[in-house]
Parts: sequence; structure tokens; C-alpha cells
Amino acid sequence: MTSEPTRWIRTADELADLVEELAPCRALGIDTEADSLHHYTEKVCLVQLTAYGGMSCLVDPLALRDLSPLAPIMADPSVLKVLHGGDNDIMSMRRDFGFAFRTLFDTSIAARLLGDTELGLQALVRNELGIELSKGSQKDDWSKRPLTPKQEMYALSDVAHLMALATRLTERLAAAGRTHWARGEFAALANLPAAEKRSGPDEFRRIKGSAKLSRRQQGVLREVYLWREARAAAADRPPFKIVGPEVVLALAERVPATLADVERVLASYPRQAGQAEIVFEAITRALELPERELPLREPAAPPPPNAAARRRSEALRAWRSEQAARSQLDPAIIMSQRVLERLALAGPRTLAELAAVEGVRAWRADDWGRALLAACA
Repeated sequence: MTSEPTRWIRTADELADLVEELAPCRALGIDTEADSLHHYTEKVCLVQLTAYGGMSCLVDPLALRDLSPLAPIMADPSVLKVLHGGDNDIMSMRRDFGFAFRTLFDTSIAARLLGDTELGLQALVRNELGIELSKGSQKDDWSKRPLTPKQEMYALSDVAHLMALATRLTERLAAAGRTHWARGEFAALANLPAAEKRSGPDEFRRIKGSAKLSRRQQGVLREVYLWREARAAAADRPPFKIVGPEVVLALAERVPATLADVERVLASYPRQAGQAEIVFEAITRALELPERELPLREPAAPPPPNAAARRRSEALRAWRSEQAARSQLDPAIIMSQRVLERLALAGPRTLAELAAVEGVRAWRADDWGRALLAACA
């Protein structure tokens, strides 16, 4: 990294100058830093940019709310945008700034398609470029200002080597004959929807273990979950920092009989010491609900596949194992279990029907279409 002062973009004039400077740029490295580990509602707190063969800078969306001047660059198909593990970056920037994306290259996806086992940016930069990166600021609160010099260096290091890394991986993809695989996955990445914070009383179902509870226990879980959400929103803290999900589940599994029982459960969360009575009231409220107001069971799972679908599933799994061994890839890269089961249920008979199955992707149909149809037959 250079010892020159970090270039910040904090004003509309600075952003306009940056956009003008980027006009001739044909490739751009991008990363973001957010604050989901520290605040109730996540937001992008920093955008790191590096131009191919040119400058690097930090764009501050906390100081400069309107980043729309960057939107044409993000959507320009003639400008390559390079990211690493870019799904969260894409979804968050689409949510916060309304960006649309075209022509992406994700170094993590490329490495996965090549069969690499170490997929983190630090490992890839070390293995491909022989450079060691520091990850010391990964979990910092990026909404705080000013950033320290260490944080600035960390943020810029995340984009500093993206271009060189993409060049190396592009060569490897071409040598392996997998460039079209990567293009298909990059196109899917560009079309990811905007990130969305899910909320509402039924979101208690996202807590692992909730499905096995009785309806009455689920009623308790829902009330405690809603208390935790309200508390987190008021404190502007992530819900898991109010109380962990395992604690919320435990309160529903082994319903406390007394206020003292609740106090003991919350004892490891000193900030919630004064909330025991409120939590106990929420539990009591759930226990007094009439049956008709308790959470309904989630819709029953779809019926098990018929014999023909089971045979197709077995044949597809056998094909996937053979192809994974031949390609030296994890079977999930060849095809996820979810897509495999969709194929088994659909039983496509033509390439057009095969390509229409969600998740198959054009590159899989192009390379393996005949083999997949044979397995389905």
C-alpha cells in the first residue's frame, strides 16, 4: 500500500470530479463496508473503488447521501466491475443507492468454479499473488467517524489487488474451458434483488428449532421474539446482541414459571436486567392466548416425490458425483441439491424444458444438457 494520503469522496463536487475521472475507465474494483454487526438496520457505510491502472478512493455515503452519479458506471456493460464475494455488496448497494449492475467479475465465484478450496480474499491474494493481507478490521463498526489510518488501509487493501487477481483467475478459467460458466454465474450475481430486512410477527420462524415447538410454545416464542425486535430497534443494536437466538428459543422450550426464572435466563445479559418483568408479561400473554390466536403450523411439506421422480433423483446424483470427480469440483458446484431435486420433479424431456428449470443456468444446459436429459429419462 502507498503512504500517500487516503483520497476521500465526501462532497457532491468531489463525486462529480470522480465520475469525470472514471469516464475512460474500462474496469473498476469495488467493495463495501456495512454496519450489520453493530446496528439494528444495516446500511452501507463505505464504498471502496479502484480504477484499473489508476487511483483508489473511499466514497463516504454517510457524508454524501446521493451516490446516483455513480449509477451509470455501475450499469455500463462496457465497464467491468470486479468484486470478491459480491452478493452482499450488490444487494446492499441496490437497496441503499438504487444501483443496477452489468458486467461483473467475482473473484470468489471464479475460484469456486476452478475448484479452489480456499476462497477468502486473503487466501486468494496470498495463493495467487504472494501478498499477505491483514483482516484485523473486518468486524469494526464502519458507521463511526473518523476512520483510523489502520481502517483506511484495511478498506483500500480489499480492492487494491482485485484487478491483478481477476487477471490471474481469468487466465485460469480460460485454460480450464470454464469462462462461459463464470459468465453465467456473474450474470446471475448482477441480477440479485435488493437486500431487504424481513420483519413481522411470523419472522420468529427463522429462529432455528422453532418448527419443532408446539403451537403454544411458538406463541411464547413469537412474543419473546417481538420483544427482542422492539428492544433492538429502540437501542439500534442487532437483535443477537440483545439476547442470543438460543436464549429466545430456550424461553419458549422451557417456559419460565416465575419472574425469577426469567431473571436467571437473562442474567448473562446485564443490559436486559430491567427487562425481566416485561419478558415475563410477554410470556404470560402468550400462555393466555386462545387457541385460535396461536401461530398456525407452517404449510405441510410437499408430498414426497413419486417413484419416477425418486429414480430421476438417484440418476442425477450419480451423474453429479461422476461429473464432480471428472471436473475436480465439489458436487454442489456442479449442481446444488435444491436444483437437482427440481430437475427430478420436473423430469424435462427437451433442452428447452431443461433450461426452464430454475437454477439450471444456460451454461449447465449447454455443457451437460444431453447428459442431464439422459439421467432424467
